Amino acid sequence: MAAAVVAPHRFRDLLTRRLTGLNSLGLSPSLHLMGSSAQDEASRAALNEAPDHSYESLRVTAPQKHILHVQLNRPEKRNAMNKAFWREMVVCFNKIVDDDDCRAVVISGAGKMFTAGIDLVDMASELFKPQGTDVARNSWQLRSLITRYQETFSVIEKCPKPVIAATHGGCIGGGVDLITACDIRYCAQDAFFQVKEVDVGLAADVGTLQRLPRVIGNQSLVNELAFTARKMMADEALNSGLVSRVFPDKEVMLDAAFALASEISSRSPVAVQGTKINLIYSRDHSVTDGLNFMKSWNMSMLQTEDVIKSVQALVEKKDLKTVTFSKL
Repeated sequence: MAAAVVAPHRFRDLLTRRLTGLNSLGLSPSLHLMGSSAQDEASRAALNEAPDHSYESLRVTAPQKHILHVQLNRPEKRNAMNKAFWREMVVCFNKIVDDDDCRAVVISGAGKMFTAGIDLVDMASELFKPQGTDVARNSWQLRSLITRYQETFSVIEKCPKPVIAATHGGCIGGGVDLITACDIRYCAQDAFFQVKEVDVGLAADVGTLQRLPRVIGNQSLVNELAFTARKMMADEALNSGLVSRVFPDKEVMLDAAFALASEISSRSPVAVQGTKINLIYSRDHSVTDGLNFMKSWNMSMLQTEDVIKSVQALVEKKDLKTVTFSKL
């Protein structure tokens, strides 16, 4: 009888230790009620939900004209990236690409942190349980799976509308993959960044190792972060170039991100979106190739009426926010 009682306790203790280990990585499988601040944030967001954007893991709102706010919206799970997230980000940004009223996007995380990274509890069945015994076929399926996961963040980079990442609290694992695919990165003073994959036996495979070296331009620092999974705090992120500004708290940061998005959206969408496309092309090609691409691009784009409107506003010393540019 004693053995029958002890065994369940040992099993429970073992399970608790394992789940606690996952929790330390930001991968808690348990549900918690949202605090009052998270509830207030959810209430405010519900007032301006964007049409045609309904998701399990995301909330998309339209806080201002021409601006969309994409929130990672699993605060009770510290915005860990589950199966729904990897699918819904692609759907969301494909819709944003086709939304001719949207000119800038802000990405943030609901609750106490930006994201704890991949939700290993939810994703384990896809990542770590081969469907068969044939290595080649299992590998082929994993390759297809990783390709889909890579598109989750590549779709942000491919989106011609500028995307601003506004990070607070932890930005762990997949969070770094996400923000390095964005065009501009702001963070709150409490933010930290962690290339966490080596701590769970993985090499980061959805963008960090490819984009982070280009973002901060310091291969030694990238190697250090990727090999050790140490935390990079906000001030170091600013000094290294990972983020362009640091703010006292989340609220101030979001206000600044929306103000920046408003400034961007007041410019000609032909000019802004053409600029993003050419910046990314030039990053991945030689200077000569970039200049040739730019010539081909602007031989048609320079004929836009937006040039005349913009120049006229400058001559007349008008704020560009008073100029009406046609949808693109």
